[in-house]
Amino acid sequence: MMKNLTELLTTFIGPRREPDSTTPLTTCNRCQQSLAGAESYQRFRVCPNCGRHFAISARERITMLVDAASFRETNRFLASVDPLSFSDRTGPYADKVSEAQRKTGLADAVVTGVARIGGQRVVVGALDFDFMGGSMGSVVGEKVALGFELATRRRLPIVMVATSGGARMQEGMLSLVQMAKTAAAVQRHHQSGLPYIAILAHPTTGGVFASFGSLSDIAIAEPEALIGFAGPRVVEQTIGKPLPPGSHTAEFQLDRGLIDMVLPRSQHREVLATLLVLFGRPRMEPTQITVVPEAPNVKVGAWETVQLARHPQRPTTLDYVHRILGTFVEIRGDRTFADDPAVIAGLGDLDGQTIVVVGQERGHDAESHHQGRSYPEGYRKAQRAMQLAAKFRLPLLTLVDTPGAWPGYESEERGLARTIAQSLALMSDLPVPIVSAIIGEGGSGGALALGVADRILMLENAVYSVIAPEGAASILYRDASLAEELAPSLKLTADDCLNLGVIDSIVAEPAGGAHADLERAAGLLRTAVIHAFGELHGLSPRKLTRARYEKFRRMGEYGTYYTLALQREVAHLQETLGRRLSGLRARLPRRRREAVVAP
Repeated sequence: MMKNLTELLTTFIGPRREPDSTTPLTTCNRCQQSLAGAESYQRFRVCPNCGRHFAISARERITMLVDAASFRETNRFLASVDPLSFSDRTGPYADKVSEAQRKTGLADAVVTGVARIGGQRVVVGALDFDFMGGSMGSVVGEKVALGFELATRRRLPIVMVATSGGARMQEGMLSLVQMAKTAAAVQRHHQSGLPYIAILAHPTTGGVFASFGSLSDIAIAEPEALIGFAGPRVVEQTIGKPLPPGSHTAEFQLDRGLIDMVLPRSQHREVLATLLVLFGRPRMEPTQITVVPEAPNVKVGAWETVQLARHPQRPTTLDYVHRILGTFVEIRGDRTFADDPAVIAGLGDLDGQTIVVVGQERGHDAESHHQGRSYPEGYRKAQRAMQLAAKFRLPLLTLVDTPGAWPGYESEERGLARTIAQSLALMSDLPVPIVSAIIGEGGSGGALALGVADRILMLENAVYSVIAPEGAASILYRDASLAEELAPSLKLTADDCLNLGVIDSIVAEPAGGAHADLERAAGLLRTAVIHAFGELHGLSPRKLTRARYEKFRRMGEYGTYYTLALQREVAHLQETLGRRLSGLRARLPRRRREAVVAP
């Protein structure tokens, strides 16, 4: 007679399979190299020669990710009741479930629980492909939903590891609707402002990928993992033609902007711990920094400033990010079409405060970042990062450095103007402090799309303009070679922009330009950014957004015809009076001349 329910269920489904119970290989079945004694294989089941990631169980996965002895399983014994009494030529569904239970020691294809990763409390779950291909039936959907509900109730982040063939056909529509159930649970977790990080392992397909597997804040995949809605064999049989090489891989997903990173299994725990710290860090009190004015450099002309802003060795967004922030984790992709290298986005640590950073990256070579000219997907990636800032109430820093958005056919085809407009609108009422810094060349609407901020800083030798001088000369004079002549009229220098009221302050640069002393330039910018965020600390979202709206509402205020006519008349009178006083002073004796002061 069984003593308790645990013994009864353990007898029914078999003993719990321990993480080290799988039979290890002695030779890699892809590269044929020996695995004997290889640490990467012993610890992570990864071939040290070819990097192949071998399948591991859900419990092995969780053991690798969480702090030692911290995992406490939840809902262990939820099991399927065969709702359709399904049977096919291979036998009853109930028999297949029983076989999978005996094989894996699990009641169904997912393990969930509460643990710590890097000391941070977290809900964690992992699918097990050995249990009927990790398919999602009623029990898997229920346990996943319960996991998200637990995380929401306890206000915890959640980490889910997906490896699945999709919905479980033997449970019919009851299996399919688990997609809606799990997606709804994820959405409620999102609405509570809590982090969700997904790891997509080999394979991740079907209903799992098209529900909770694709709804994470941060998506990490294992190298070469098969990832896609329909598996390659199904696709080829459906459309009647072969797929291109490399489709349905983690690398394909990364290139198309659908996930954030592809990381070997050995790095998952470290990256998860870093992200959880960044997401979970409490808001810091502002550092009291007094910005001491630098000794002014010798002023140069507008055209010379343009050349300094475009200097090939001028520091870029990444140069500053790696010096301003203590930690930086980059996110990639717009989750729609592609990853644009002209826009860098991620989470970082600024003086003990987690912030979101978005910047335009022109690189130090001609091609890798297409000169910082963003495609529509670059602005969509920026918007995704901004939405993360809003969700987690994190300050946003944007770094502007672009000659302008990419103007080609591809951009028009993918909706460039709309994505710029959406960025402007999104930033206008983003409920977090925003500091923007023009660090190089700020060109046209492509630059302004990252420049709607509470505090707008501008480096001393940066430029900010409605159009590049060459473009303006081509339009006005039909001759781009006259750009140097026209540059001063565009009022594009930092001094000009400060006088126009379109920026708030100028950040000094080392003598000769930021490229002359990168560390010094980064230190000056870091101090200015911290000071700017300090000025915004404590303001409510309502006050921030209202002040931001009013700030831009006042820029370029127009007047009535009468007001403008009166201003012209006053200016004319002042000019006339000035000339007359100058003439009078010229005719007076020297001592009396000094007492007459022109207006």
